[in-house]
Amino acid sequence: MTSNDPSVGLPTRRKCGAMEVHRRLLTESESYRIARSEIENQTIELESTGAAAARGLARIPVVVHVVAHTQEQNISDAQIQSQIEVLNRDFRAANADMSTVPAVFADLVGDAQLEFFLATADPLGRPSNGITRTSTNVAAFDQGDGVKFVESGGATAWPAERYLNIWVCQLSDGLLGYAQFPGGPVATDGVVITHTGFGTVGTAAAPFDLGRTTTHEIGHYLNLFHIWGDDGTGCRGSDEVDDTPNQAGSNGGIPTFPRVTCNNGPNGDLFMDYMDYTDDAGMVMFTKGQVARMTACLDGARRQLWTERHEPEPGLPRVEAPAGQAPATGTSASAIGQPTVVTSRSGRMDVFVTGADGAVHHKWWDGSGWRPSQDGWESLGRPEPAPRTAWHPGDGEVAAAPSDMSAAT
Repeated sequence: MTSNDPSVGLPTRRKCGAMEVHRRLLTESESYRIARSEIENQTIELESTGAAAARGLARIPVVVHVVAHTQEQNISDAQIQSQIEVLNRDFRAANADMSTVPAVFADLVGDAQLEFFLATADPLGRPSNGITRTSTNVAAFDQGDGVKFVESGGATAWPAERYLNIWVCQLSDGLLGYAQFPGGPVATDGVVITHTGFGTVGTAAAPFDLGRTTTHEIGHYLNLFHIWGDDGTGCRGSDEVDDTPNQAGSNGGIPTFPRVTCNNGPNGDLFMDYMDYTDDAGMVMFTKGQVARMTACLDGARRQLWTERHEPEPGLPRVEAPAGQAPATGTSASAIGQPTVVTSRSGRMDVFVTGADGAVHHKWWDGSGWRPSQDGWESLGRPEPAPRTAWHPGDGEVAAAPSDMSAAT
């Protein structure tokens, strides 16, 4: 950093704004309070039934919004890619520094079965490298979400149900990053990281130059709390995870093992956990319990993020929207034959196609956009053996109805 302004200097101790955002939303928004209660109840149910345990690998599309006040802050593609690589090691428990976990905690290590990739298509279906770049006249942002809106010098989020939005900018007052827990407003959903704490090359600066700030904040985004339960040093807080030891407050730097607090000896604090406040070199693991909580989030509140298709498979039909609108692409399986289009005088257009899986897949244009999403299709199941009357919406006109249209009745 070249700035002499102390409010934008290099952070020396981890500072996360996620809980401040969480408490603000709890105070301001009844809908957020209700959503958070529902998400916690759903988390308990999914964890208790083990319904989320068999999810397998989930691939999450990422868009990185670089918001730069100076050329230095306009970080390189290589710096962004270095962060994606860190995430793909950390969330698979494949990071080399996992070897630093004390033997007494080794059995706690969990693999979150997550893979992150830069989006290859934008919300309109156009090819993209998953990076947007915005020049701003704002010297530094705080956790007030100004970086997420053009009107306040930031960049608009891509649809939060389809992309993990990450904003990279200059944050003020030593703030390394912050995230929004699931259940909050879609316009502000995502993660914000200061550019000196993002990735492992370029402007990334010690002691936060190993990409772990983003790992930590995505933990919040996937419903993890700080490991000490955010009660100061009271030993009464909870992160709602059973296999993380109770501890008195956050740990900074890189503590010496064991660090005993809250009568948690002989092994002490799990300070090497990503959800503590240690330096990047000191945090190296999620626990199995934390993985179960993140998995419940991905099977619940954030399910659409990874179950939606985001890029068409080779050879799938491309359905053109009405003039001037974005095309729809892809289905959930390779297609057999051409789509069937059903139009109506009210402006609605329904599209049906038979997939290689034998099922009929459906999407529709409602006048403002494609549903169920730009790239997604709904499966109507396999057609019944006996022919039935073709379905058409109200005053619709059916064009070239296929013999298997019965599945759409």
